[in-house]
Amino acid sequence: MEVQTRHTPTFGVARVVLSAGEAVQADAEAKVASSFGLGESKQARGARGRGPTVFTAPAEGGWVDLAPRHPGDVYALSFDGRTGWSVARNVVLARPPTIRSDETWPPLQSLFGADSGFLEHFSGHGQLVLASAGPVDALTLERGEVITVSPGFLVAYPDSLQCRLRAIDPAGPQSVRTGEGLELDFAGPGTVLVQARRHA
Repeated sequence: MEVQTRHTPTFGVARVVLSAGEAVQADAEAKVASSFGLGESKQARGARGRGPTVFTAPAEGGWVDLAPRHPGDVYALSFDGRTGWSVARNVVLARPPTIRSDETWPPLQSLFGADSGFLEHFSGHGQLVLASAGPVDALTLERGEVITVSPGFLVAYPDSLQCRLRAIDPAGPQSVRTGEGLELDFAGPGTVLVQARRHA
């Protein structure tokens, strides 16, 4: 699978190029266009049976163009099979079957408790295509360097970083589902991906 991007960083579109039989999972509504003959199958999920669509290339290969609902950038995050990434919820535009969602990843459960937080964890190898509200900045931290990031601007961070979630004002309103009233402290080494605009 190869990812080509265009119209970035304001109105990003990702072209996912697939070899024979390769597949990628995405929201059906994100499809702009595709090569002729690309297979589409819906995956059931939850009580309503709504889930993502899997696009599969025919014998001669193919491509699909995907665009997020909102203006902003598209970013191909590479996974090496060794290091996983925690990713802001609802920013994944496309995912190959070689990258899995780890719904019960222990560090995120420790961060959020029993609640469903504003992050999800992925691992595997390949490219995970993300949709951000603005251009993506990579903030590289040296060993022992610490920064603070607002959840509304966070895109993703690798397992190599230490992360702490804390309240801005312990007496103020807080939500682990949205990140309201919270901040994240990161200690290096590693790279934090942030977006230049907050999601609406």
